[in-house]
Amino acid sequence: MTITAAMVKELREMSGAGMMDCKNALMEADGDMDKAGEVLREKGLAKAVKKSGRIAAEGLVSLKVSDAGDKAVAVEVNSETDFVAKNEKFRTYVSMVADQALDTPAMDVEAFLEEPWQAAPEKTVTAELAVQIALIGENIKNRRVDRLEEPEGFIAPYTHMGGKIGVLVDVKTDVINDEIKEMAKNLAMQVAALRPQYTDRSEISEEFIAHEEEILRAQIMNDPKESQKPEKVIEGIIKGRVNKELKEICLMDQIYVKAEDGKQTVSQYVDQVAKDTGADIMVKGFIRFETGEGIEKKQEDFAAEVAAQMAGN
Repeated sequence: MTITAAMVKELREMSGAGMMDCKNALMEADGDMDKAGEVLREKGLAKAVKKSGRIAAEGLVSLKVSDAGDKAVAVEVNSETDFVAKNEKFRTYVSMVADQALDTPAMDVEAFLEEPWQAAPEKTVTAELAVQIALIGENIKNRRVDRLEEPEGFIAPYTHMGGKIGVLVDVKTDVINDEIKEMAKNLAMQVAALRPQYTDRSEISEEFIAHEEEILRAQIMNDPKESQKPEKVIEGIIKGRVNKELKEICLMDQIYVKAEDGKQTVSQYVDQVAKDTGADIMVKGFIRFETGEGIEKKQEDFAAEVAAQMAGN
């Protein structure tokens, strides 16, 4: 029997299993939807499906850098509880996901999940995920993958809070030594602590700035005192406030956290290191992952997590 895309889609929606797992199950069941569902259950995927609706907002960020330092990857794998996030079995699995992601040609998580699992190519990444869910007993999600490549320099990693935050910084440079590596690590720590949204102002669109100016203008117009000021003064206030905001959200404009005078910007710090080392240095970008950011988390205490683990939930 011919297995159609519509059949695969229907089984995937019913089961929550991966596309290739559904296709293989349908082929094994000769197109019988009910039997294909049983095949998935027999392979342990049904148990994963039962748990897939639970909120997975804890977990771990893992970073991997190539031996040459010219490429790196950040992955976030979520679990339901911090208890499991600290489990060695879970941490080993996350490390294996990062190892595979470092070399994957996949451009997004969806494509990555359909790849053969490197440690056992006969099954997909999704199928291995289902095995891990069954073994660990919690919903687990390979949430996101991002990577950097820098053939004319190196990528510096920094992990904070045992894997709660992971940062990669892309540094283009014609000199690589301990001082420049230390600079890159310091910048990664800056990104972890101060959460910049952009590397520098060149990444910010005119539309974003215009939108911020519009909001600020509305705020001024709603203020009885400020709205009475001359237009030229109002424009100056708006430009000043936008500039202040950009200094907070652009890495290179931020005050360097280790600055002795409390005034040196990150850009000035990089320029100083470049001068001291005789190097041509450019900070091209960064990746910052924080576990669970943007996910609504359940409120549970540690005792409840332990109880849940002992109950096998």
